[in-house]
Amino acid sequence: MLDKTPSARRRIPLIVAAVAVVGLAGFAALYGLGLGRAPVGDPTCKPALATAQRIAPLVQGEVAALTMAAAPLKLPDLAFEDAEGKPKRLSDFRGKTLLVNLWATWCVPCRKEMPALDVLQGKLAGPNFEVVAINIDTRDPEKPKTFLKEANLVRLGYFSDQKAKVFQDLKAVGRALGMPTSVLVDPHGCEIATIAGPAEWASEDAIKLIRAATGKAAASL
Repeated sequence: MLDKTPSARRRIPLIVAAVAVVGLAGFAALYGLGLGRAPVGDPTCKPALATAQRIAPLVQGEVAALTMAAAPLKLPDLAFEDAEGKPKRLSDFRGKTLLVNLWATWCVPCRKEMPALDVLQGKLAGPNFEVVAINIDTRDPEKPKTFLKEANLVRLGYFSDQKAKVFQDLKAVGRALGMPTSVLVDPHGCEIATIAGPAEWASEDAIKLIRAATGKAAASL
């Protein structure tokens, strides 16, 4: 009896290891069958992914910091308000390519970026494209309006979210890491590209990229 007990004890780790191997093999088999794979995303976002791949060669110069979409991602239906305080949602802009930008007056890079966004809106806004710049100041609702007026930024539409929930919603899907944040969105509400930080949106590089994203310059790529 004394001889058998140590032997039995030595076999216990071996049995546990064997069970672990079998369990891992079973998991691998499930994964191989597709039962353990991560979601592939919304199928309506495949065109956005194709757009990202097509315009990727234009991510250079003043827009070199853009990160192109690598997987289909439909953005949350962001909720905010227009200049009159009426509720708006991202889905209200379906059918247009959008540059969604989050900004605040307390964010110095945001303030410096706004004139370029205003120029971009003036040059390209229309049936196929719009800059949707959403202010997330949470204290004085008049301060961002005053800033835009004093800077003569009159081409941008005014949108705001005084609860800053739009930032949290984008952060939840990994698309808002700081301020400013901009997301290029296709007509179905899907991500084409994202940038954390400012960009020179009035530059030739940016104009060319946005035109290509809307399909206006597809033949030149």
